[in-house]
Amino acid sequence: MKLSTSLVAGALATALSFGTAGAADFNFKFQSSDPSGVKNFKVQQEWAERVERMSGGRLHIELLPVGSVVSHTETLDAMGMGILDGHISVTGYFSGKDPAFGLIGNTVGAWSSPDQLITYINYGGGYQLMNELYKPYGVKFVGGGATGLEAFVSKKPLNGVADLKGLKLRAPEGLVQSVFAAAGAAPVNLPSSEVFTALSKGVIDAADYTVFSTNQEAGMNDIAPHPVYPGFHSLPLLEIAMGMKQWDKLPADIQEILTTSARDFAHDISTQLRMADIEAVKTAHANPKITIHDWPAEERKKFREIARSQWEEFARQSPNAKKVYESVTAYLQQQGLL
Repeated sequence: MKLSTSLVAGALATALSFGTAGAADFNFKFQSSDPSGVKNFKVQQEWAERVERMSGGRLHIELLPVGSVVSHTETLDAMGMGILDGHISVTGYFSGKDPAFGLIGNTVGAWSSPDQLITYINYGGGYQLMNELYKPYGVKFVGGGATGLEAFVSKKPLNGVADLKGLKLRAPEGLVQSVFAAAGAAPVNLPSSEVFTALSKGVIDAADYTVFSTNQEAGMNDIAPHPVYPGFHSLPLLEIAMGMKQWDKLPADIQEILTTSARDFAHDISTQLRMADIEAVKTAHANPKITIHDWPAEERKKFREIARSQWEEFARQSPNAKKVYESVTAYLQQQGLL
């Protein structure tokens, strides 16, 4: 297998760090898909610290921000190769490896709240399916949930599906891009670190980025003053995963601590960000230069119908994607959500 420059560099950095481990029985290096300083990363750090306390200090996790060892799209390979011990990342980033990851990583239009996705993962078959999908990569899916219903960042007023036609927008790889393209938009793939600059320079007019409070704190709504909230488009799966070899070395009680804490983390991050969103929306409403757009139910339904057509397209692209499609749609039908 040909290794990318960042994977080779990551391997060297990991090898050099082995001699600096602390007194814990297990010292793991995880990489986040978020930059340091944002609330998402802070909540993830709190999780790592809580795991260390729950294990009585036997497990220490060093959480690094996005790009510290490898790029955000390479952490899956990095875990399998032992360059990273684990990650906290968005599953959809790996859709280039298998469309299944794009479909389960962001089943656009499927979920109306983080709790629906969390319930599917924990009780609807999602946990077992993710572990089946990751097994060939030597990776253990520990647990997952969602940050929250994302807001949509826009420099132009958007009040429905028709306003997406020709819109230059940032969207991550995979199903999200396909859905926006099917809706008539012109999506481009940009890393999150480039969204603000691309908006300010007019390279793009809008962005599928993250939750309202994070957008507000980053100044996104100041340069793109027509956010859509609540978001109509995206609720990505945020996961905790680690290399299977590292997982297998852990005693049963620490494995249980990680599994249980991952469930707690899923609710923790979505709850904290929902609370932060409420405050951020109040701040934005007080700014006369920002106009928040809330799509009516009929427009949300139109977008969801477009999204569903793309679920079916993705399901044809690989056997694993078909498994994801069947699992998610069966659950949605069972729960009366489809």
